[in-house]
Amino acid sequence: MGSAYVVGTFDTKGDELRYVAELIRAAGVPVRTVDLTTSGRHSDIGHSDLGHSDAGASGADVSAREVAVWHPDGADAVFTGDRGSAVAAMTEAFARFLPAQHDLDGVVGLGGSGGTALITPALQALPVGVPKFMVSTMAAGDVGPYVGASDIAMLHSVTDVAGLNRISRQVLGNAAHALAGACAHPVPASDTRPAVGLTMFGVTTPCVDAVTHRLGERYDCLVFHATGTGGAAMEKLADDGHLAGILDISTTEICDLVAGGVLAAGEHRLDAIARTGIPYVGSCGALDMVNFGAPDTVPDRYSGRLFYPHNPQITLMRTTADEVRAIGEFLARKLNACHGPVRFLLPEGGVSALDAPGQAFHDPEVDAVLFDTLEREVHQTGSRQLIRSPRHLNDPEFAEELVAAFTDMARS
Repeated sequence: MGSAYVVGTFDTKGDELRYVAELIRAAGVPVRTVDLTTSGRHSDIGHSDLGHSDAGASGADVSAREVAVWHPDGADAVFTGDRGSAVAAMTEAFARFLPAQHDLDGVVGLGGSGGTALITPALQALPVGVPKFMVSTMAAGDVGPYVGASDIAMLHSVTDVAGLNRISRQVLGNAAHALAGACAHPVPASDTRPAVGLTMFGVTTPCVDAVTHRLGERYDCLVFHATGTGGAAMEKLADDGHLAGILDISTTEICDLVAGGVLAAGEHRLDAIARTGIPYVGSCGALDMVNFGAPDTVPDRYSGRLFYPHNPQITLMRTTADEVRAIGEFLARKLNACHGPVRFLLPEGGVSALDAPGQAFHDPEVDAVLFDTLEREVHQTGSRQLIRSPRHLNDPEFAEELVAAFTDMARS
C-alpha cells in the first residue's frame, strides 16, 4: 500500500488537515501530509523523504518549499511576497509535484476559493481512477472549472474550512473515511479487451449503439456524452494511454464552440488525437445543432433562427451555412495536424435524427457546405482519408461503414 496524501495550506487550515490525516491513519492507511502555504511561513524543509528529523514549522511531512522547488524557476518564484503571483506559482509547482509521487494511492485537499483553485489543477493532472477528493466551500456552485475532465469528487464543506466544529468534523470525517476506503480497497482491473472511446449525443444514439454492438466482443467500448466535458474526458483518457482508438461519431461540441453554445469542449478538441497518434475514426454527428438552455437563455442575436425544443431545459438551434463552413475549417485544421491513421466519414443522408427527411433540421444544402468544406480543406494522404457515404448517420449500414474503417486501421 502507498500513501493517502492530505494537502492544503497549513498556515490557515492546519488543524483541519491534521484532523483528516489522523482519521485516515486510524483507518489503517499510511498518510503523507503536504503543505502548500505561499506566505513564506512553514516553508522550511519537511522530514518525509529527505532524511530530516525536523518536520518543519507546519508539522507537514512535505513542506511548502519542497513543493515550491518543482516550479520551473525554482522556489523563489513562489515565495514572492505577492499573494496573487505566489498562489499562481505554487499552483504550477504543485501540478508538477503531485503526479510525480510514486507512492500516491489517493489524495484529499481542503480549501476555500483560493485553496480549491490552487489544489484542483494538480488533481486534474492525475490519471482517471486515482481517488481524488476536494472538500471546498465552492462545491455547491459551478464546479466545472475545478473538476475539468477528471474524476474529482467535490464535497461541500457546508461551513467554511476555518476551524473544527460539529459540522466540519462530520464533513471532513466523511472525506477522510471515503479516501481511506478507496485507498484500502482499490478496484481490480476486470477487462482485458483494449478500450475504445466513442462520442454520443441523443440524436446519434442509434448509430453509436449499433457500433458498440458490433465492436463489443473485441473492445471495451467507453461511450462519452458529447456535452463538452464528455469530449474532453475522452481525450484525457487518450493522453493517459487508456485508449486503443477513438470513434468520434458525434463531433457536435464544435458547433457550440463556433456558435457560442453551452456545450463546447474548447479550442483544444481533437488535439489529443494529434499528440497520441492513436487510430481515429470521426464523423459529423449532430453538426446540425447548437445547444442552449431554456428558450429565454438564447442570446438575442439569434432571434429569428430555427429552433427545436429538445426539452424544457435544452433548446437546439439549426446551424447555418456560414457556421458549418467554420466548423468544417476547424475540423480540417485539427485533422491535418494528425499524423496517426485517420478516417473521417461524411453521411450525406443526414447528420442527426433531426436532420432527416420530414424532420425539423433537415437541410441537405447546408450539409453539402459542410461536406464540401471538409473535402476542400482536409489534406488527404494514405493515412488521412475522407470517406463520403450516401447513408444517413443513423442508418445501420453507416454504422457498418464506421466499424469497417476502424477495424481496417486496427489491422494495419
